[in-house]
Amino acid sequence: MKYSYVSHLECPKCYEVYPKGEVHHLCSCGSPLLVRYDLKALSEAMSPKDLMERELTLWRYHELLPVEDPGSVVSLGEGMTPLVPMTKLGKEMGLFHLYMKDEGMVPSGSFKARGAAVGVSKAKELGVKEIAMPTNGNAGAAWSLYAARAGIKATIVMPVDAPEITRKECIVAGADLHLIDGLISDAGQVVAKAVAEHGIYDASTLKEPYRIEGKKTMGLELVEQMNWSMPNVILYPTGGGVGLIGIYKALLELREMGWIEGNLPRLVAVQSTGCAPIVQAWQDKSRSSEFFENAYTQAFGINVPKAIGDFLVLDAIYETNGCAVAIDDATMLKELETIGRTEGAFVCPEGAAAFAAARELKQKGWIGEEETVVILNTGQGIKYPETVKVDVEVLRKGESLSRV
Repeated sequence: MKYSYVSHLECPKCYEVYPKGEVHHLCSCGSPLLVRYDLKALSEAMSPKDLMERELTLWRYHELLPVEDPGSVVSLGEGMTPLVPMTKLGKEMGLFHLYMKDEGMVPSGSFKARGAAVGVSKAKELGVKEIAMPTNGNAGAAWSLYAARAGIKATIVMPVDAPEITRKECIVAGADLHLIDGLISDAGQVVAKAVAEHGIYDASTLKEPYRIEGKKTMGLELVEQMNWSMPNVILYPTGGGVGLIGIYKALLELREMGWIEGNLPRLVAVQSTGCAPIVQAWQDKSRSSEFFENAYTQAFGINVPKAIGDFLVLDAIYETNGCAVAIDDATMLKELETIGRTEGAFVCPEGAAAFAAARELKQKGWIGEEETVVILNTGQGIKYPETVKVDVEVLRKGESLSRV
């Protein structure tokens, strides 16, 4: 059986086809490209039971990934993150089948490791020697670490306000790090200029086709963890939206292969009120978003004022009868503390926003109490120490504890 059943690349807008095995970025029409597979041949060659004895990493799904030479795989053991029942929190919300898929449990501490693992592996297979990318922090950290493991030079541009720990991850990995006084969109302009002037491989979000293939493994894992069934609702913190696009792509591929049946989960894009271009577009019933001016949120990972794949995010929402929700920072941070005190989980601000969105949608009746709900926590809370304010009593040596 083949290691990968990748067939070709395709534009989801104009449907132009591109051959595999060559370096590609955007379609000639400006759209991101999507990787396509020979799903008929794959479904005839294997079934879900063939996965049972495989390693517990995302590479267990290698037939549905774009890397064709197993020798090109660059891995740090990423994938198969836990699906955690949130029983006490769910009871408090009135959601009796609430789960968290915890993406903080991967290398680099965020779901970005998935895209980096597959994206860097494919870049290595294609002979790439240097990559460049803009980032809000976590993606740059992940791609720097995997690039170092692959022997590929990484140039990273991130906003000066990005979480400091992500800077240190880049530096430790030997990346060429640049900080910019602006947003990720400003960082993107710097990277685009460097790519044009120096011929560097552009690893920006959706400007190479393979990051999304790593992200889609969240969907593959989730369905396998649920014994090849699907939840009713999936909530996802959405900035560039690659994770949501990837999960939707995974579900469509599994359904075409006959591994799952029935209606797909309703997909919910969760943003901040301080940066909500997808929410505004969904409310306007638009197929694309407008640039969100003066974007700011403490959930830095979703502070993306204009996503290149916005139309793909919106398609996923519309096609699954999902929705888009914006949460303000105060509500998000309150939810973060509630989750910690209730379930002992220190989630990232973006993940907390998704939990707050689930609470809001339950209160509005959009989610029913008996529906199965999965929330993606996209990173470790400890990567955002500034979001938690600490006010504690300092004891003098020998002083007794006070009791109220």
